Parts: sequence; C-alpha cells; structure tokens
Amino acid sequence: MEKAFELAEVKNEKKMKYASYYLKDEGRYWWESTKVLQEEETISSQNFMEFFLEKYLPSYIQDQLEMRFLDFKQENMMMAEYEVKFSDLERFMPEYVNTEAKKAKRFQQGLKPWIQSQVAFLEIRTFAYVVQITIIVEGEREATKRKYEGKKKKFEDSESEQGRSKFKGKFGKNVSNARQKFQKFKPENGNQKNRF
Repeated sequence: MEKAFELAEVKNEKKMKYASYYLKDEGRYWWESTKVLQEEETISSQNFMEFFLEKYLPSYIQDQLEMRFLDFKQENMMMAEYEVKFSDLERFMPEYVNTEAKKAKRFQQGLKPWIQSQVAFLEIRTFAYVVQITIIVEGEREATKRKYEGKKKKFEDSESEQGRSKFKGKFGKNVSNARQKFQKFKPENGNQKNRF
C-alpha cells in the first residue's frame, strides 16, 4: 500500500481516505464502525494502520511472523527461492529492514554458512548487491561442483577401463581369448596325447 501511495504521491493526510476506499465487504463494515467509535476527524493514517493491523493482523500473529522472520534460514533452498521467501516475510517486519544496511545484514544472517563466509568480509551494505553477490557465489560453487563431478566420473571410467586392460597380454589380446585358444589344445575324453 505504501508503494502505491508513494507512486501516486499521496500526502499523509489523504492516505487513510485512499486506503479505506479500497476496503471491501467485512473490511468496509469494520471501518465504518471504527470511524463512528473513534470520531473520524481524530484518526490519522498512522492510527488507521494501527487499527487495521490490530483487527486483521493481531499481535500474537505478528509475534509468530517476527519469530519466523528472525529464525528464517536458507537451508536447502537455492538463492533465488531464498530471496523471494525472505522478501515475503520481511514485509511484515519493517522495523528490522527499514534501512538498506539492516535488510542486507538480516539477509546475510540467514544464508548457508559457507556462503556467509564467502561474503562476510565484503561488508555489503545494500540488499540488491548482497543478493547479486550471493547468487554469483552460489553459481560458481555449483559450476565447480559439476566440473569436479565430471572429472571424478572421467577418472572412475578410466580406472575401470584400466582395470579391464590389466588382463590383456603383451600384444593387447584379451585373456579370455587366450583361454579359448588354450581350450582347443586341451586333451578331450581323458586322452592325454601330446599334440606337440
């Protein structure tokens, strides 16, 4: 809502009227009764937000959201997914992210430890930049991992091939071929004649 007010350049004294205009159904009924009880002339846009949050986002839910936000970690999420979920949660906790530096710091606190260690020394103070850097760090790690796995597979394949070739004779003929040839010279039916 605040972004819409900023875009439309709505002044503070008119924010409440604009916001209340968009209320529908139960929200509309709630606002009409609140205006009567609170004397509409004394309600500021700040009061409106407090009343609205008290009604539709009670303190116990706010407390749960706060704990969820503070405990939120990247864990097994990819960076893009973590950033989306972080942004979804942070909108309920503006006091923790009301400056770029606070937002960047809180985002970094939830990162995987190995990513934290890669970016901490940079002391990044803007959210967009920390997201950009962490995506690069994660991407580089994934590329290195794929490269290592490719080399490992290639090494294992070559070892396997070397294992098979250990049984080849002097001229590269397979041992099983030599056995078959030897079988031809083996005496049959107990006949021990020397063929040489």
